Amino acid sequence: MSFTQREARRIIRKAVGRVPEGEEIRHLNIMPMMDMMTILLVAFIFQAATSATALTAGSVSLPKSLSNDELPEGASTLIITKTGIVVEGKSIVSVNSGDVDAAEKEGGAQGIKIPRLTNFLAALHAQEEALHRQKPGYDPAKATPPELLIIADRTTPYRLLLQVMFSAKQKEAGYKHFRLIVQKSFPLKPAK
Repeated sequence: MSFTQREARRIIRKAVGRVPEGEEIRHLNIMPMMDMMTILLVAFIFQAATSATALTAGSVSLPKSLSNDELPEGASTLIITKTGIVVEGKSIVSVNSGDVDAAEKEGGAQGIKIPRLTNFLAALHAQEEALHRQKPGYDPAKATPPELLIIADRTTPYRLLLQVMFSAKQKEAGYKHFRLIVQKSFPLKPAK
């Protein structure tokens, strides 16, 4: 069956006439799109923080070790770089020429306590302790004391390392156990 052009147009006009006009869009529901964007934003922020910590830790040249000790679970991580002190991915104080600015230390240039670091570690310790208390069967008498993993460059001045450990050991912060993280070294095999 073939139609002429005129008949085809008439059929199309008739079909279009039978289709009802769509409802007018009075508003646009963007809430699902905003929810999706919020989730993506959180994911991007988390990824940026994770990659920033990896980048910071990657710039540290670790000394060698032959130890096979496993790292403890739940320990906090502190990284001393050439430009700053970073705790759990958050930059706390800046480091310049192997030392923290005198204004950041209690007692000025000769001081060894870094109050901003002590306060941050105290808040972190309190937060971790609150999480442990929520676990079923938590016994404070059997709880292990908090541990701080310190990652530092092999060229980090001893005085800076001492300042970090002294600040973390303060009563407010509560850290009593430290582990200095080093790069695993494989022993050389004797030549045959």
